[in-house]
Amino acid sequence: MKIAYISTYPPRECGIATFNQNLMSAIGSNFPERANVLKGDFVVALTDSENIHEYEYPEEVKYVVRQNHQKDYIRAANYINTSNADACILEHEFGIFGGESGIYILPLLNRLEKPLISILHTILKDPSYVQRIIIREIAEQSAKIIVMSQRALEFLTTIYDIPAEKIQIIEHGVPDLEAPEDNPINNLTPFKNRRVLLTFGLISRNKGLETVVRALPRIVKDHPDVMYVVLGNTHPGVIKNSGEEYRDHLKTLANQLGVSQNLAFVNKFVAEEELIQYLSAAEIYVTPYLNEAQITSGTLSYAVGAGAAVVSTPYWHATELLDHNRGRLFDFKNSDALADIIIELLDQERVLNEMKQNAYEYGLHLRWPVIGAEFIKVAQEACYEHDFRDKILKNSIVDPEIMPKFSLIHVLRLTDDTGIVQHAKYGIPNLKEGYCLDDNARALIMAIMAHKRSNSKEAFELLPIYLSYIHYMQTDDGNFRNFLSFNRQYLDEVGSEDSFGRTIWSLGYLIGNGSSNSYREFATEIFQRSFPHFKNLKYLRGMGNTIIGISMYLQLHPTDEGMVNELIRLTQPLVAAYDQTQSDDWQWFEESMTYDNAILPLALLHSCQVTGNERVKEIALKTMAFLDNLTLSNGYLSPVGNDGWYYRGGKFPTFDQQAIETMAMVLMHFQAYQLFRKPEHIEKMFLCYKWFLGENTLRAPLYDHETKGCCDGLLPTGINRNQGAESTLAYLISHLTVLQAFELEYEYNRFSQKKVAVNVK
Repeated sequence: MKIAYISTYPPRECGIATFNQNLMSAIGSNFPERANVLKGDFVVALTDSENIHEYEYPEEVKYVVRQNHQKDYIRAANYINTSNADACILEHEFGIFGGESGIYILPLLNRLEKPLISILHTILKDPSYVQRIIIREIAEQSAKIIVMSQRALEFLTTIYDIPAEKIQIIEHGVPDLEAPEDNPINNLTPFKNRRVLLTFGLISRNKGLETVVRALPRIVKDHPDVMYVVLGNTHPGVIKNSGEEYRDHLKTLANQLGVSQNLAFVNKFVAEEELIQYLSAAEIYVTPYLNEAQITSGTLSYAVGAGAAVVSTPYWHATELLDHNRGRLFDFKNSDALADIIIELLDQERVLNEMKQNAYEYGLHLRWPVIGAEFIKVAQEACYEHDFRDKILKNSIVDPEIMPKFSLIHVLRLTDDTGIVQHAKYGIPNLKEGYCLDDNARALIMAIMAHKRSNSKEAFELLPIYLSYIHYMQTDDGNFRNFLSFNRQYLDEVGSEDSFGRTIWSLGYLIGNGSSNSYREFATEIFQRSFPHFKNLKYLRGMGNTIIGISMYLQLHPTDEGMVNELIRLTQPLVAAYDQTQSDDWQWFEESMTYDNAILPLALLHSCQVTGNERVKEIALKTMAFLDNLTLSNGYLSPVGNDGWYYRGGKFPTFDQQAIETMAMVLMHFQAYQLFRKPEHIEKMFLCYKWFLGENTLRAPLYDHETKGCCDGLLPTGINRNQGAESTLAYLISHLTVLQAFELEYEYNRFSQKKVAVNVK
């Protein structure tokens, strides 16, 4: 049997990586004929780097997935499906996969054609909506879910509603090693003639090491030969963000308490054989974690497996593993209780040795070869029960393979320290045309979306530029100018209602979705200053854009009754316009369809999502259907052209098609899916997006793979080759919306696909 493993992997320093490497070896050790070579087994490794060559992986790593690249996951699924693997094992931890809570893993699993066994390393007691969905979907795609404790099983059945028969407990494996009689660690300075308390693992603040340091003065008073040794590197994520701040804090604390001579750091990552030596050289192993929410601890398992005397806070895994006098528990952050236990154990050699013996005997059934044998049984059963006839067809509505790689190159080319330039000659910024508020508002939305999707540093650094432009264009009374020359001279006193509404949309989006509190507070200040002008809006598109912005503002402030009432008030003119104009053959708001048409039903979709108004929902659906019949009836998007517009009873204008029409259609159908959960909206959304890639009237792509910009429109004679901010931002917002929709593939594919029916004779 050959197995494909999906996991992080050494040399990346990660507990999941080490676990997976150990599991591979454990399974291999049950097949002596392999002679320690895992023939046919391979790893699909998750990397936290943009460079797939960042880590020098060993030969068993056959494919590398970059954490934040959605296409990598799809290609990895194809690689596994065409390999000779019989089964697949997934190591799951929310933080090692891309997207919100690691949702990028779902399209990979949805495409797997091999039986899947999933090992859940973290199971949250209070998951977010997305986290709960992810775990439930992993269970749906898996032949068996493996957890490492009884508490984990209880959580899955009661919180996540996963059937108990699909779950199996296999405890965390430990090294199949014995401590050497002549232990070289005993001769190291921190251990020589010392009674050692030991903690090991990657160091970060949630490990609670300060609790042990605070307990040292009392312990040292009774046992001056005690040394607290912290073995392990600082967590790479902590190093990146905070350096050695936590380690330095512990040293300072020890110095203040007068126990600096009783604290030692061994700042290194140790292999298992050396780790067993450290554990054997210590008197007591301590895990002082700060809260109960730890369903599995590999370091705790290793300590028990090595026969160490363990003292721990009562997190979930510890309460199970240290039962039956295999260890002792003390309350979180309670340094006095810890000191009492340590002193008692050091005073009573018999009690200490009895605890060690209990741990050692229990640890024998945790040795990796034993654990590997259990996984082999699970994999064999999964292969035996796997039937391709029960597989769901995997033809996804959204195909990310045809989508260009997301790039901010052209946006960066158009952006300076003032804002984004509104026009370009071909792919070159046209500085003569200056800046406009509309484009900087769109750019703000795009940058937030890009940062949310992949934590893009480039996108985050653009946010203050666009937000600053909006602030600069706000007048003293809260309204907005629109146009600014390249030399930063105002070109108008008051901007259009369109630019006003688009700005409110962008501010509302930042308030509802921004990751920076300071930016969100600044946007809220600008938003609230503009509020008095909401009542002056006269035109439907200005109202529609403002409605969308208010709806997004209410995501963060749902109890703001004044803003809810304003949303209702602004929605009424759209309803009234529809009632006055509509007929059996004209389901629209005006006598003509002009520009940015899908914004109007999109606004109603946002409004009814907040208010639940059924009449507003009905109008949104009818006008959407009317717009779709006009623009999608040829099997591709042909939006209302700006060359004459479309009047009731008149001729439909084909050309001067604009990118903002397409963006609005993409956003409209994605919002419709979020409300109604009908896959047809995802199909239409993706069909509209493909207008940029060449599925349009001229069969010509508007996205420029060379410049990474988007052409300004479709003309009767061909493509408008200028690549201004409006069209490029419309493309990028559409692209990011499609990627966001793709994260929900597990859901809409299930709605739309039927099982393969195969008649077996």
